[in-house]
Amino acid sequence: MSSPRKRIIVSVISDLATDQRVIRIATTLQKMGFEVYVLARSFKTSLPLEIYPFRANRIRCYFSKGTLQYAEFMTKLFFRLLFKRADYFLANDLDTLLPNFWVSRLRGKYLFYDTHEYFTGVPELAASPVKKKVWKKLEDYIMPRLKTIYTVNDSVKREYESEYNVHLGVVRNLPVTVNVTPAPVPEHWRGKIILLAQGAGLNEGRSCIEMIDALPLLDDRFHLVFIGGGNAWEKLKKRRKEMQLEHRIDMMEKMLPSKLKSFTPLAHLGMSLDNFTDKNFLYSLPNKIFDYMQAGVPVFATAIPEVKRIIDQYDCGITIYDTSPQHIAKLITELMNDETRYARLKANALAASREFSWEKEQVKLRAIYQNFL
Repeated sequence: MSSPRKRIIVSVISDLATDQRVIRIATTLQKMGFEVYVLARSFKTSLPLEIYPFRANRIRCYFSKGTLQYAEFMTKLFFRLLFKRADYFLANDLDTLLPNFWVSRLRGKYLFYDTHEYFTGVPELAASPVKKKVWKKLEDYIMPRLKTIYTVNDSVKREYESEYNVHLGVVRNLPVTVNVTPAPVPEHWRGKIILLAQGAGLNEGRSCIEMIDALPLLDDRFHLVFIGGGNAWEKLKKRRKEMQLEHRIDMMEKMLPSKLKSFTPLAHLGMSLDNFTDKNFLYSLPNKIFDYMQAGVPVFATAIPEVKRIIDQYDCGITIYDTSPQHIAKLITELMNDETRYARLKANALAASREFSWEKEQVKLRAIYQNFL
């Protein structure tokens, strides 16, 4: 009689539906031989979950902003973890770490930690020094006590290792290789040059306002599309209205990854303009970069280190330091008027995507967990 699978409970504060990293990792762990159970968060506006090879449940929450959202979710998560059968726990990001740490100590279970970003460097905390101090104290207390930590890129790894004298692995946010049937081109997109900014985290600090302000400086061939959401979403809608650009800017609410992937190939440029002033953005490597590349879409991005390194090496896009609307418009116009250069970037983006796939990257994840089966 075979022994039962080791059960790992995965916690994440997202609603899971659009969290491609957690979905990929949970799927790989399930295929390795673990019994995976994901606990996420849900609201009235949450998208339905797709069918996954692992089990998933969501904790209904009422608060979606401010301190109360964290207090509510952490409290509810603590009691779920306390009474659910588990052999291991996997916490995703600092906002799930405290209940996982407490319960793992109380129950004598092993805790893995996947930090998706340099959490205390997010712009929301830069404006709230008291909140930032609380999160930093929490991180200072728990991080040195963890044995298995991994993150999304080398920049975040180096920052945490220098702060805490701990070792981190790296598992990047790379997409699963899929054959996608592009969505039908919307009528009002036909004949237009589509500038696409996608992601569930179109937040403050990602230069989305600058993209809107750049549009009047571009001729009528250009059409800007936002797909996703984030804490800047309503501000973007307001700016679009103020600029009277509703006819040139589409704002499509967040959608399931399978649907989003059918829209990405319709774009001509994939936009990713994180700022340089917040450590979290400076050290990031957005997964949208790889989604654009997989769809054969050249990347137009700020020259943050991780992104610039890839774009320079594979010549699959443009990186900029100046995010003023005038500079954005100038470089986009120059690129799209140079058909030879654009064709080269497009071909290179598709070729580079073969190097950046989850099929290759998951080997690193498997190595982390293999001895715990």
